[in-house]
Amino acid sequence: MSLGPVMLDLEGTTLLQEEKVLLQHPAVGGVILFSRNYTSHAQLSSLCQEIHEVRNPHLLIAVDHEGGRVQRFREGFTHLPPAAWYGEQYERQPSRGLKLAELGGWLMAAELRTCGVDFSFAPVLDLGHTISRVIGDRAFAKEPDTVARLAHAWMVGSHTAGMAVVGKHFPGHGGVAGDSHTELPVDVRRFEDIELEDLRPFGHMIQAGMEAVMPAHVIYQRIDNHLAGFSHFWLQKILRGQLGFQGIIFSDDLNMAAADAAGSYASRAEAALTAGCDMVLVCNNRPAALEVLDHLKGYDDPAMHVRLVRMHGRKPLSLQTLHMDPRWKEAVDKLAQNPDETTLSLNLD
Repeated sequence: MSLGPVMLDLEGTTLLQEEKVLLQHPAVGGVILFSRNYTSHAQLSSLCQEIHEVRNPHLLIAVDHEGGRVQRFREGFTHLPPAAWYGEQYERQPSRGLKLAELGGWLMAAELRTCGVDFSFAPVLDLGHTISRVIGDRAFAKEPDTVARLAHAWMVGSHTAGMAVVGKHFPGHGGVAGDSHTELPVDVRRFEDIELEDLRPFGHMIQAGMEAVMPAHVIYQRIDNHLAGFSHFWLQKILRGQLGFQGIIFSDDLNMAAADAAGSYASRAEAALTAGCDMVLVCNNRPAALEVLDHLKGYDDPAMHVRLVRMHGRKPLSLQTLHMDPRWKEAVDKLAQNPDETTLSLNLD
């Protein structure tokens, strides 16, 4: 059975019987995990194995595991620094900053791969304009070239550990103050300004082999009247056409407040796929997920199937093997952060 265009969430730490049935729906293609789905490394490994055994080829398993405020699994995992920390190291000594970013990408990916997670929705490629509350220290830096270099190094590390990457939030969420989880952000900048700054890290990462992109739930008012994730202009003309991106486009969560502008959940999914998304996320709202699955039960896109293959995790790794790798001790020694650091819940626990 081919993978479908919908990624959804689970209720708890084990796979319920009704969820096993749900995951066999032809429109399902992946599962996104949250903090509520985790209690221990062994439990997570078991859950991922259960999910992978439901279908062949196996469903994709994803998580938001950037580091800093956005890291769903904490106890038993290294508390990773936020992206801005790498930027600070880069400002002091560029070569060291790049080395640490590569090490951070490797550590994030390696620890997740020991549990069977296929990929993380990272890295953030937004610019740290100090405007956006929800982005903040999730951005590597303010300068586009610095963001591009650090994200590239981070991707090299992730690839070394066998994990694809997802650059977000295209074409750039750093220029608006609003939080798309709770409101509809509107960016009033000209296309020329966004192209000169925000698009550059995405262009660099696409040329370097980035596998996937997630668009922003933001309206760029002077350019197009649709949210970027529902915009043919942004996804087809700019991302696919101008930047030459051939990988997977994941929608941001259709349950976020900003997506209300696109209508019903079925309408949101249809609009996102029509605009150019390959897979849509419907999180923390099971009735909405069921509505979308019913609407897309006959959906089939051969190009999507080819693109999705690159998102499967590679290089299976045991926790014992990882802990015997000298890189793991080096990475933990250099990167581990204070576990009491405030997290950014985004209402996604």
